[in-house]
Amino acid sequence: MNTHLNVLSRRPSSRRAKAALAGLVAVLSSSLMIVTANPAQAAYSQIEGSGSTWSQGIVAQWISDVDANGMKITYNGAGSSQGRKDFASNVTDFGITEIPYQGKDEFGAVDTAGNREFAYMPIVAGGTAFTYQVQVGGKPVKDLRLSGDTIAKIFTNKITNWNDPAITKDNNGRKLPSLTIVPVVRSDGSGTTAQFTAWLDKQFPSIWQPYFGKTGLTSYYPKKSGSKMIGAAGSDQVMNTISSRSGNGTIGYVEYSYPVNKKYPVVKLLNKAGYFVEPTQYNVAVALTKAKINNDPSSQAYLTSILDGVYTSTDPRAYPLSSYSYMLLPTGAKDQRMTTSKRQTLTDFMFYSLCQGQSKAGPYGYSPLPLNLVQAGFDQLKKLSAADPAVDVKDRDVTKCNNPTFVAGDLSKNKLAQIAPQPPACDKVGTGPCGTVTGTAPTTPEAAAKPGAAASAGGTPVDAAPAAGDAPAAVDPETGVAAPTTETATGDTSQAAVAVPTELVAGRAGDTKVFGALAALELIAIILAPGVGAVYFKRRARRKQGAWS
Repeated sequence: MNTHLNVLSRRPSSRRAKAALAGLVAVLSSSLMIVTANPAQAAYSQIEGSGSTWSQGIVAQWISDVDANGMKITYNGAGSSQGRKDFASNVTDFGITEIPYQGKDEFGAVDTAGNREFAYMPIVAGGTAFTYQVQVGGKPVKDLRLSGDTIAKIFTNKITNWNDPAITKDNNGRKLPSLTIVPVVRSDGSGTTAQFTAWLDKQFPSIWQPYFGKTGLTSYYPKKSGSKMIGAAGSDQVMNTISSRSGNGTIGYVEYSYPVNKKYPVVKLLNKAGYFVEPTQYNVAVALTKAKINNDPSSQAYLTSILDGVYTSTDPRAYPLSSYSYMLLPTGAKDQRMTTSKRQTLTDFMFYSLCQGQSKAGPYGYSPLPLNLVQAGFDQLKKLSAADPAVDVKDRDVTKCNNPTFVAGDLSKNKLAQIAPQPPACDKVGTGPCGTVTGTAPTTPEAAAKPGAAASAGGTPVDAAPAAGDAPAAVDPETGVAAPTTETATGDTSQAAVAVPTELVAGRAGDTKVFGALAALELIAIILAPGVGAVYFKRRARRKQGAWS
């Protein structure tokens, strides 16, 4: 750089150009010194993962968030089963799954990590939603209510038409038209399917087990010959099938984020308290306070959960089919895929995801992890440093994370669950329906609490239903179904999708200085470069003119 400065200083230039150039060089030199002198700035290498489509929406956003900071991550949403297989076969650096390794799968094949050392780490919570397309008079029904018993019978071919008396009963006498029900299930090995069928097996064994032919869950949904059931690979294809022009009559199961992103309604599912509820971040947070977490650090199943208490929660706000997604962390010191730079990339990526990234969970249709699981996740990441002491895990303060579940000084409390609103009276069995739009991911308790005001990701109330004492909602005289309400806001998350992270990771010393210096450098260069360039080209033009005269 000094040689270039000497050459430049010998060129004739105006006083203004010299001053501008000197200022730019000073900033460049200063910024480069900050970057190179900062020991906390680690080298990164690209890492690869595969697995869950249930959590893919938020994982993709986190990957996008950290890309500008030099972390390159690729992720293939191939389903949880494939994610576990890829990780065990050393095809990927990490995997993501909704269920732990099962030892053997439903076909008797080995489902373990083999000799690869690993740890489970919860990364996000959410609700498995039932999204659907049912048209009445050319307009979509957006406030469908179903009990678990009805859901179980729909997905075992016992209820096959939308005008079935069980569906009419769930909707307090509001009858749907005669329309064949077309269940859409996953055709690939899916953690979403596993979570759904685990719930069916525990809560509705007399319906599920005769259909499945045995007890337990399955990652591969069984389709019977002669059924109208459709198989689709991946949550996105389930969602696309239901929302297609030919999708009238379909219903399928996906993580809540998919209908939120697609602006599609979801079923309000009956809980044990007798209320029909939606899988908002609040209702999921309430339900998961009843999850039984394995707290034995010496166990390979550490941090995995048993959800029986979630299914049976008697809190009126609880969404029964709530669960977690897990990352498979490579913890072996001799892991054949891992290097120091790969471990550092994975460490910093997940520190961001567990900390700042959790603040985006709600608007995207997920629910953020509570403080105790974030702290446990931080501890799991320290195993990467234990495997390779060159990996930097210092200065990570969980209490500085921007997470709406945190209660300062109390790992056991979940603020999101505490402020979760009670369901409206019109969502209780024997009343309503409320006539509200679903699938909107409300981001404030006030928006979630209003019986006639579902909210978009920005919290804007829409579709107000009649309050107590008002005239009843209009009813279609032919079908008896409440006339569809205004379709103004339906969960548009476009604003959240372009959000830029304000920090790289939580509390890591030096990060903000490094990236702040680079940002300042870019800004100053943008401001000064045109002026310096103009002077340079003006001088060059004069010299050429003198040469030709």
